Amino acid sequence: MAKTLLLLPGDGIGPEVIAEVRRVLDALALPLSVSEAPFGGAALDAEGVPISDTTVRAAIAADAVLMGAVGGPKWASAPRDKRPEAGLLRLRKDMAVFANLRPALCFAALADASPLKPDLVAGLDIMIVRELTGGVYFGEPRGIETLPGGGRRGVDTQVYTTAEIHRVARVAFELARKRNNRVHSAEKSNVMESGLLWREEVTALHKAEYADVKLEHILADNCAMQLVKAPKQFDVILTDNLFGDLLSDEAAMLTGSIGLLPSAALGEAGRPGLYEPVHGSAPDIAGKGIANPLAALLSLAMALRLSLGFAEAADRLETAVRAALDAGARTPDLGGASTTHAMGDAVIAGLR
Repeated sequence: MAKTLLLLPGDGIGPEVIAEVRRVLDALALPLSVSEAPFGGAALDAEGVPISDTTVRAAIAADAVLMGAVGGPKWASAPRDKRPEAGLLRLRKDMAVFANLRPALCFAALADASPLKPDLVAGLDIMIVRELTGGVYFGEPRGIETLPGGGRRGVDTQVYTTAEIHRVARVAFELARKRNNRVHSAEKSNVMESGLLWREEVTALHKAEYADVKLEHILADNCAMQLVKAPKQFDVILTDNLFGDLLSDEAAMLTGSIGLLPSAALGEAGRPGLYEPVHGSAPDIAGKGIANPLAALLSLAMALRLSLGFAEAADRLETAVRAALDAGARTPDLGGASTTHAMGDAVIAGLR
């Protein structure tokens, strides 16, 4: 049977970059069944919820899901459980994807586009492994309450268990074995009990199963500083949901543009993966035809390799992206004037 890919274009520039994914899939001509569904604000407008039960069932039944982006000013005043971002959190939770892989790779043609000096980023290749379904974004209790006297208090709870830490740490260690065999585990064990638990449990797992991998512990704030000071010291960075959210966006900018960064969210073996560009919905440029589609196309390459069984096609696509950049194709975020469609054309030309 043909593998199945569900596309969720979403909001903002999401539909624009997913349109280029469609064009590239047509050029690749793979035996792949592709479908689409509304998601985020688009689903809220059409169906009254940011993701419907029908779409969730389709996502769980697919071999891979590739989304564009969610959110925007139009839905900022919606109740929290109806906001587009709530649809994304539900999708991650219901798909049981707990390990978020965010590569930060500096293409040779773009070393000068980074805000850092070229010698600091040339050859950069970092993989951030972020825990995705635990921590402060999901912990209970949470909420805002009114205090006696009229003030208010907001509460979010950072919670992790041994099982949650071990399963994502295994992903990081296994990836490191296929790369340069180094893991930096980032937390705040100096001031947070959950951070101390994280350090102790990662240490225990490393000793029991992955002693061949070099492990270094690093405080998350120091990790943020070191990413700017000397980013090439890192191979795989393992971290929790909150710090992973922050550190991966910082690492993304080292490459020249957040419009270049793909991501994968994986669960247990045999379950579908969720793939998405890191850039978000970018409402300020939505509809202008200038969004960079490369993050979405590189997310497609990750899906082809990790979930869909088309490793050769993934190699071809990544090579085509490099060729497009080497040939000088640049969207405005990279200092050029190429449109979204023209960048897609350049990648398709590379495929051919």
